[in-house]
Amino acid sequence: MTSLSTPRCFWLVRFAARETAMDPSEVEFLAEKQLVKIIPNFSLDKIYLIGGDLGPFNPGLPVEVPVWLALNLKQRQKCRIIPPDWMDVEKLEEMRELERKEDAFTPVPSPHYMELTKLLLNHASDNIPKADEIRTLVKDIWDTRIAKLRLSADSFISQQEAHAQLDNLTLMEINTVREFLLDSLNCMYKLRSNLQPGSRKGQLTDY
Repeated sequence: MTSLSTPRCFWLVRFAARETAMDPSEVEFLAEKQLVKIIPNFSLDKIYLIGGDLGPFNPGLPVEVPVWLALNLKQRQKCRIIPPDWMDVEKLEEMRELERKEDAFTPVPSPHYMELTKLLLNHASDNIPKADEIRTLVKDIWDTRIAKLRLSADSFISQQEAHAQLDNLTLMEINTVREFLLDSLNCMYKLRSNLQPGSRKGQLTDY
């Protein structure tokens, strides 16, 4: 598979993997900053936050807010959450079929599609039409992409490639193979360093 073996700098893999050195809860925290539309059932003037202004809030009128605020208001029964446009059975079915058909990773509708699905379906499933079907479809897409990623990483290591391209992958997806990939790359780097002319025998240096 070419996803991890097309020409780009070897250090890109190291950089991307180390930059995403965070656990799933931290990635989910970033996902909560994504915007989603809600329909409030209360009135409130515009509020001013460090991350930007929100509102005003008027009953029955859609307004965009971060996911963390939408979930907070939902739990207090202060709003109804409008699911993202891509959270639709027909669109997700098309995405699943395309992902299965293509060897490379296809573009995803959101850099946090898996985290957003989990958050919204866990806390606002009553606002998501066909929630169970959506959960299954997103899981299918995730499983297909992770299988591709693991196959690509295995091919990358076994063929001792020196270049990699990480296109259309999300933070959460990269995180699933980060530790394995970094350890493997370190081993490859040590072996190659020891084979260089003039290198001192037995000297191993992590990069």
